[in-house]
Amino acid sequence: MNLRAQSVTRSPWVICGAALALRLAFLFHQAHAIPDRVLAEVPFQNEVGSVAAALANGEGYCCLFRQPTGPTAWLAPVYPLLLAGIFKMFGIFSSASFYAAAICNCIFSALVCLPLYHVARRVGNQLTPPVAGWLWVVFPSGILLPFEWIWDTSLSALLGAALLWATVVLPERPRRRSFLWYGLFCGFCLLANPALGAVYPLFFLWIFWKLRSRAGKAFAGILSGAALTVLVCLPWALRNAVQFHRLIPIRSDFPFELWMGNNPIYDPDSREVSRITRYEQVHLYAQLGETAYLDQKSQAARAFIRTHPGLWLRLAGRRAVAWWLGTSVPWSDFQKADSLLARVVIAWNALTLLGTIAGLGCVLWTRRAYFFPLIAFPALFPLAYYVTQVSLRLRHPCDPSLALLMAIGATWPLWRRKEHANAR
Repeated sequence: MNLRAQSVTRSPWVICGAALALRLAFLFHQAHAIPDRVLAEVPFQNEVGSVAAALANGEGYCCLFRQPTGPTAWLAPVYPLLLAGIFKMFGIFSSASFYAAAICNCIFSALVCLPLYHVARRVGNQLTPPVAGWLWVVFPSGILLPFEWIWDTSLSALLGAALLWATVVLPERPRRRSFLWYGLFCGFCLLANPALGAVYPLFFLWIFWKLRSRAGKAFAGILSGAALTVLVCLPWALRNAVQFHRLIPIRSDFPFELWMGNNPIYDPDSREVSRITRYEQVHLYAQLGETAYLDQKSQAARAFIRTHPGLWLRLAGRRAVAWWLGTSVPWSDFQKADSLLARVVIAWNALTLLGTIAGLGCVLWTRRAYFFPLIAFPALFPLAYYVTQVSLRLRHPCDPSLALLMAIGATWPLWRRKEHANAR
């Protein structure tokens, strides 16, 4: 390959453009086979679509299941507000709104290439940035999810990658203004997806450790950044306190998620329930209201965990396997898969896990100073999901960091070979 071609293929903007083109091609290919009336309705038959429609109709942040059930704190506010804006411009529950939302998701997903590339420049070698970028171009979840989920999924992946980039860069320019911008961005990320906050403790501790020679200045900067993070979230927390008369910093749905992953349906000896239906739960939610409904689910989940500790641990183990491999029985599902795409996704998940482990090993061996920010997403982000529910959609904010670690693992042997040749 000549130098010009190499330069083009290593350009982050070319990589980003390729990612966008592939995602848009998949979107339009899949949507072409679906009637417009289905595209206008089915993708929005979820909590995000319901709240966004209420906002667009001027009813406020409410009506979680398209019913007049009053205010909700079930969802973080950023994506429903974005979708409400799309509804305002293109129509509520219209095919035009679906395409607008899905294209936005494709753009968010493609833009992941940019922070990924720049983090790779700092923690890897000269081969790592383009490899990380091109891995993200073909990352299956990055291609599938912008079309399949009109949710904050793709936006959260972009924010997760940008958050890692901002964290790695901050110690290089530890000015007070930088800490304030960092705190502001952290607050926005929480309002988009509170699960991203799982990595904050390790990120803040790592920044302090990097600046330990200026401990006083570092502590003051981190404190001011953390304070601004809280201030960004405070108006939403105050709104929730006024509406629900209790402290809900951002999102209220954790008791429901905990119950969904821990209830008698998983107990083979239980005759209490044989299935969970959406209709039944929506009816109960409308009957009790959000606060009483979530209190009931919290009590039920805790009672199940308390009375089934062994089963709870086994369920958590199965969820951990499913988090990384896409299914709790990967080999069996791989054999039974009735489509090539399903097998590719399962195989890619296995490759991702191996690449993540290899990448972390390489970082620990040669880039130890960056080990803690790079392990934050694979180690801390999944913990809440291990005890609730898992899916590739929920894992997606973690995927850019996994692609980065895969790239580090893939390029490290070439890097070491080159270093050895130079030494000779």
